[in-house]
Amino acid sequence: MLEDIGPNIVIGTKQALKAMQAGALEYIYVAEDVEPYLKNKLITAGQEFGVQIRPAPSMKELGAQCGIDVGAACVGVPKK
Repeated sequence: MLEDIGPNIVIGTKQALKAMQAGALEYIYVAEDVEPYLKNKLITAGQEFGVQIRPAPSMKELGAQCGIDVGAACVGVPKK
């Protein structure tokens, strides 16, 4: 599914927002089933900091791709 999920990813909304503010992310995956207010917050921050937003099917699938046992609202992929 998300072939570019690697070892240096940023998992979760708070961490992704911090990393976006620091200019460390190339893009983030946002789960389609995340709460609308969180999705809007992430999209707004992405626009503000120039970070591309990519869709992910669900929180459960996104968490599984990251190797965690819980869902993840978003995952940030760092700049190379």
